Amino acid sequence: MQMRTRLIFVSLIAIVAVGCSSSDSSTSIETTAPIENQAEAYFERGPSPVGVTTLTLARGPKVEVWYPAVEGTAGSDTYDVRDYTPDAIKKILTGDAPATFTIDAGRDAAVAGGKHPVVLFSHGYSGIRVQSSFITSHLASWGMVVISPDHWSRDLNHVFGNNPVGDRESAVTDLFDSLDLVAADARFADAMDIDRLIAVGHSAGGGTVARAARDERIDGFVSMASGLLDSNDSATSDVVPQKPSFYIAGRADQVTPVETVTRPAFNAAVSPSLLWVMDKVGHNGFDDFCTFGNGKGIIGVAEASGLGAILSAQPQFKSLGEDGCVGDVAPSTVAFPIIRHAITAWSRHTLGLDDTSIDLSDAVATKYALPIEIVSK
Repeated sequence: MQMRTRLIFVSLIAIVAVGCSSSDSSTSIETTAPIENQAEAYFERGPSPVGVTTLTLARGPKVEVWYPAVEGTAGSDTYDVRDYTPDAIKKILTGDAPATFTIDAGRDAAVAGGKHPVVLFSHGYSGIRVQSSFITSHLASWGMVVISPDHWSRDLNHVFGNNPVGDRESAVTDLFDSLDLVAADARFADAMDIDRLIAVGHSAGGGTVARAARDERIDGFVSMASGLLDSNDSATSDVVPQKPSFYIAGRADQVTPVETVTRPAFNAAVSPSLLWVMDKVGHNGFDDFCTFGNGKGIIGVAEASGLGAILSAQPQFKSLGEDGCVGDVAPSTVAFPIIRHAITAWSRHTLGLDDTSIDLSDAVATKYALPIEIVSK
């Protein structure tokens, strides 16, 4: 019993460390945003219905796929973050606090015709493959197939269970194995343009996609609340990917601070590269988690289950879990549309989906509800 209690306690500590079809997708539906409102061009959901499905790699990790679906697809899809924890933890997370996130999507809907460019998504430490559904489903509505595996080296279940499998390099392998898995699926075999491929990652996932970008198949990458490839990496040409990049971070982030993590990575990046620093956004501002626990994230879910005393005894872990959810931070209703717009605009431009690129330069920095520092090179 003592050992079981200890493992549950370790797992609880770990929880807070998070993180019209046609022959061509670029012409099959009207997906070019109105140029007259560039600063908010991709705030809203795109013209394509969204489908979502789950596949499984041969070695076990599950892979979530969001994609443009056929006209008429409707429905919603919901996940419960507690379902991604070990059974022993799930049994005690019984408090009455929101722990679900819902997107507009048809589960296993038919894929829209045409060939769609691809986005690989990498979650953060103690994250999950669906953790940033607010942006992954949005990208699908704007014409992209988005593929996101669970990284057993750092996903919520394995961190909580104190039994991670793999390392930083295996996370990169997860991405490319997932790409191969989806491309081999009959539903997607003729629907994916794998010659147009980018990667997006959050926190530790930012490092994963930067490493993945060394592969010639990757056309560019987006790093959310992240920075260099690893804390021990130096900003030298042999570690910096020679690809277009977009670093987007929150000034309120105390987990991966802008000045010591994100800005040095941007400074080391090759041109073209873009840096957005959003005021009043923290570490978890780039995932769905702050919508849980009555605005306190996964910490709120734990507290509602009577685990407040344990968390109070470990204030440093509690502060990590709440980063971007509590304090002087913007609600997700304000931050999410801006993040969706910026990443969608950059992704569509990099993938060649927009005939005219949307302005993401300093010229639009004052046009949002939140102050944003924008630097480009």
